[in-house]
Amino acid sequence: MKPADMRKKTDTELNEELIELRREQFNLRMQRGTGQLGNPARFKEIRREIARIKTILSEKLRAAS
Repeated sequence: MKPADMRKKTDTELNEELIELRREQFNLRMQRGTGQLGNPARFKEIRREIARIKTILSEKLRAAS
């Protein structure tokens, strides 16, 4: 998802998206541990998505102050 699309979402929606990404990240770690990981590049994508969401949330928090 592009940052411009993320900025249109509410804080609640972004937090829900963050939870889903964390859950997916955990599942990928478990798959890697058992040797069943299909797409190792997805780790990098998820890390970056999480960073984008956290950045946008902090921008919104600073703007509200």
